[in-house]
Amino acid sequence: MLTERARFFAEEDWTGGVIGLGYVGLPLAVTMVDNGLKAIGYDRSQARVDLLNQGISPVEDVSDEELTTALANGLEITADESRLAASDAIFICVPSPLGRNREPDLSYIRSAADAVAGVVQQGMLVSLESTTYPGTTEDILVPAVSRNGLIVDEDVFVAFSPERVSPGAEMKTGDIPKVVGGVSPVSTAVAAEAYKRVVASVHPVSSARAAEMAKLLENTYRAVNIGLINEMAQLAHELDISIWEVVDAAATKPFGFQAFYPGPGVGGHCIPLDPQFLAWRAKEANFATRFIDLAEQVNTKMPLYTATRVGDLLNEAGLPIYGTKILGVGIAYKPDVADDRESASIEVLRELERRGAEIAVLDPVVGADRIAEHGFAPVRAGDPLEGYAIAVLLTDHAVLDLKRLATEVPVVLDTRGAYRRATLEFDNVTVL
Repeated sequence: MLTERARFFAEEDWTGGVIGLGYVGLPLAVTMVDNGLKAIGYDRSQARVDLLNQGISPVEDVSDEELTTALANGLEITADESRLAASDAIFICVPSPLGRNREPDLSYIRSAADAVAGVVQQGMLVSLESTTYPGTTEDILVPAVSRNGLIVDEDVFVAFSPERVSPGAEMKTGDIPKVVGGVSPVSTAVAAEAYKRVVASVHPVSSARAAEMAKLLENTYRAVNIGLINEMAQLAHELDISIWEVVDAAATKPFGFQAFYPGPGVGGHCIPLDPQFLAWRAKEANFATRFIDLAEQVNTKMPLYTATRVGDLLNEAGLPIYGTKILGVGIAYKPDVADDRESASIEVLRELERRGAEIAVLDPVVGADRIAEHGFAPVRAGDPLEGYAIAVLLTDHAVLDLKRLATEVPVVLDTRGAYRRATLEFDNVTVL
């Protein structure tokens, strides 16, 4: 039987406040409005707020048209955190990076918790969506919402529901099932009813800690399997076997196998970072995370391995790395997005640069301006490609002209299996 507050979120047209208007928060706020709710989006960056209020979306998963429609339908974008007091529920969608020593940096979450403490009111739901280690919701949010004498489960409700955003994916925020765990069964029930108004499917779990760990398991699973296939790729190369052929063959098994493919390393906002939250928390519990640690060792060395493979191909052509012009193709961490966070592609090019290569980059999705910000010479889509001794395909954007690349550059190292998938065969193309 639903409590009175759970029924409120299930039946009334409530207002959601969103802290952080990046790749998680902005789609969430727009989805709320699309579902007939009101939303107040808060970001401490006035420049971002001004841009959004002009109907210009810096987030690929929200088009300018979608943002403009949401603004016309009542989405409020503000840099005034006091406006969050007009919310019935607050959703925290701020970054949670790692620090210099790969320890969790919770400064953004703590700052958001302080903002919530200043506006939290009777009956409010507060849900954390930022990826973090188990126990964060209880350790940081509960004390914050309780500062002014409010009692959890009576006056205020607290939960964790991990973001599951994949930039560039076809599924929208409202289509992706939501795991929801409150700090108590009452908070879980309230949060679940709220999220049911926003997304198509909600999966409640017993606690916020379970929800926090579920998120880390999802991405640790991927990191470990990517580490496995990256190690297998290196072994297959030593044995003169195509790892791509091997994976395709194994994938014909209709049960017990999921295909993962090698690459120059791991990147983005989740895979390189999330397992380290779990590893860090495990150290506090005096527990060794051997799979996580080994996968990280393999994955973080893949850029170095890729650079070495480039050097081997140049040696075969009678060329040194030092002083040779190399074309990096793609610096985004995944295809068809302009997102280069934690990109292994950049690490490969940095390593080649350290070895004395002259690096230029072609990435029509990320764009010339961003390439220049990284200190690389940008190459635009129509620019001539002669003069480069080798092209290293690091991100397989759909817009890339693979035929032209292999025709105009003497040697190509394909780290993503793009030529194989496109069924293009060139004698000068080597697959990682």
